[in-house]
Amino acid sequence: MFPAVLTVTDGEVSGAPPLLRLGQRHVTASAGSNRARTRSARRFYEREGHLRVPRKHLERIVGEDQQERQHKLGAWIGNQRSRAATLTPERMEQPSAIGMRWS
Repeated sequence: MFPAVLTVTDGEVSGAPPLLRLGQRHVTASAGSNRARTRSARRFYEREGHLRVPRKHLERIVGEDQQERQHKLGAWIGNQRSRAATLTPERMEQPSAIGMRWS
């Protein structure tokens, strides 16, 4: 995933995904994986009418590359809720739009 050597200059990391920065608590998932999980959450919401997803729930979805994948939707939803205070407004906007309750 990451190259063998990371270079740190003036607090910036090269050779790593652009969202990896010194001082961050976690490495942020890519925008593509966030879109895929949001799409999984939307499908679950449309089917079930809520986002009270059991922690171990796996949601199957066909990705942009037409490959079927299983997303650990329950874990992702729980993690989003627990990290709500650290998420950017953009990262909170889409789940909120499909019925996410943050508490």
